[in-house]
Amino acid sequence: MHHVVHCLFVFGGKTVLTYHHTVAGDPVRIHVPVTPVELDQFIDWARDADRRGPVALDTETSGLAMFSAGYKLRTVQFGDAQDAWVIHWERGGAFRRAALHVLHRARQFLIHNAPFDWLVLDQHAGISVGELAPRTRDTRVLAMLLDPRQLDEGGVGVALKPLSAHYVDPAAPDTQGDLTAIFRGLGLTKADGFARIDLDHPTYNLYAGLDVLLTARLYPRLTTELERRGVRSELVEYEHEIARMCTLMQRRGLIVDQEYTRTLADRLAEEADRYGTVAARYGVAKVGSGPQVAEALAGMGETLTERTKGGALSTAKDVLLPMADLDRDWQRIGAREPNPLADAVLRAKRAEKWGKTYAEGFLAKLSPAGRIHPTVTALAARTGRMSVADGLHQLPSSDHVIRRAILAEEGHVWISTDFQAVEMRVLAALAGVRRMVDGFRNGGDAFDIHMFTAQLIKGAGATPKDRKLFKSAGFGKVYGGGLRTLSRQTGASESEIHRAVTAYDSAFPEIRRASARWQREARATGLVTVSATGRHMPLDRDRMYAVVNYQCQSAGRDLLGQAMLNAEAAGVLECCRLPIHDELLASAPVSEAQEIAREFEKAMTMDLFGVPIVATADIGGRSWGSLYGADV
Repeated sequence: MHHVVHCLFVFGGKTVLTYHHTVAGDPVRIHVPVTPVELDQFIDWARDADRRGPVALDTETSGLAMFSAGYKLRTVQFGDAQDAWVIHWERGGAFRRAALHVLHRARQFLIHNAPFDWLVLDQHAGISVGELAPRTRDTRVLAMLLDPRQLDEGGVGVALKPLSAHYVDPAAPDTQGDLTAIFRGLGLTKADGFARIDLDHPTYNLYAGLDVLLTARLYPRLTTELERRGVRSELVEYEHEIARMCTLMQRRGLIVDQEYTRTLADRLAEEADRYGTVAARYGVAKVGSGPQVAEALAGMGETLTERTKGGALSTAKDVLLPMADLDRDWQRIGAREPNPLADAVLRAKRAEKWGKTYAEGFLAKLSPAGRIHPTVTALAARTGRMSVADGLHQLPSSDHVIRRAILAEEGHVWISTDFQAVEMRVLAALAGVRRMVDGFRNGGDAFDIHMFTAQLIKGAGATPKDRKLFKSAGFGKVYGGGLRTLSRQTGASESEIHRAVTAYDSAFPEIRRASARWQREARATGLVTVSATGRHMPLDRDRMYAVVNYQCQSAGRDLLGQAMLNAEAAGVLECCRLPIHDELLASAPVSEAQEIAREFEKAMTMDLFGVPIVATADIGGRSWGSLYGADV
């Protein structure tokens, strides 16, 4: 059991309020200057700590929405393995000057989940991301490179507390849980507690100080483990650069067309009601009720076979889309007569989700400048793939409705630069698929890998339907889709898909050989597959086949990361607003759009093990939706 006391601690001949604690059996101290006089001792400590090694850094704020009106930076804390200093930024004056002195002068900082603190300090302390990022090592990045799995996936997790419990002190306390209990006792909620709790509350200061102590102790453990496992130092440097660039995009944000968005919110609410009324005619009073939908569909003669984890019949989107004769982009497949209930349930749920998540969500998250600032997470998956908050990386590729709400800067247009057939190019390069490699090298600008495959297997008379079938077979190799999934997506029978996949394997035998080799190598290294760039990716024992997907997705992500570095070197990354899967989205002045588009194409053109990686830039109008058919 940890004992926490506080006392007046004599530091350099002056008295400082100090909390005593234990971490991994060692006594540690959390110092809280309460008058400006004590700040000299903090600066003396910081100077000595900086000479000894990196200084851990963290902030406490009024919440998470750092671009919102009234947002406050409350404390800035610094620490090493023995001492933490909690500086009450909110008090202003000498407290801020002391924190800024150290922020400007320390040689290197350790931060857990650095992008958040970079942006807080950028927006509310005047320390730019560009100044702070090069001096930062992010312990979350290091943990992700060691093992990106969460606790429920068999990993350690990448949050500070579980990492500290694993690497630093198994008895590391859940101070956030303690703080939440304090909020309740004070009549506060978790949402407003951080903004309203008194700066001098002992648990609040303990919570603030412990995080930097744990971060300082976690860092050497993670670096030692990275070295032991042979994770390349170049990969660590690269990931910090990608994190910095993604943070700059988040800082710029996206302009929202507020008039359009308010109208859209109303229209989507009406659409959800209208399709809900259609569903009610078939006995479904609530479209979100799986049992109601399953019972009604069964009564219409539909056969449901898949079940949820709880054992109920599944009525998930991927089950209903084929019944409505729709593919993943909500386009008609032409394989059957659409089921009207499945169609209504899908459309009602989509309208409700879009209305709340996007239209209402955009309006609720507006900054005073009329922008949203979705979090761009540089490392969001085992493969390193990036993600964008608020669902902006999951919008259907065929729909402009939500994208129409997002505007380029005044006098600008959108540029979307997208890798061409990058999944198949990466697969060909990594697996050494001879026929594919030859096609990509020698097929010219109009080369179509999917028609090439169809003609290779079916002959010169291959049809567009054949192309679609073998495209699905190829993506099944990349993404690990089973026969049933591919059948749903294409409308082809499972037997047709099986024949297509078998033919695909015969045409490109290198893919199966590469999969077997990667699985064999992973089994020899604790079920961890290593990417082309040296990323360590744990596999699940019952899903070893996913190794192809992991290898391809990771390489594709790192191609995009390299493209971002290339774009920055060319001076155009400042135009970039979002990285989305295999695409960079940029806002550029109308007069310079053509030239900037060419620079993005150059940045995204490279070679991967002899396979050309190419990209095409499309120039739209003022709204993001203009790239998808919107008239603005």
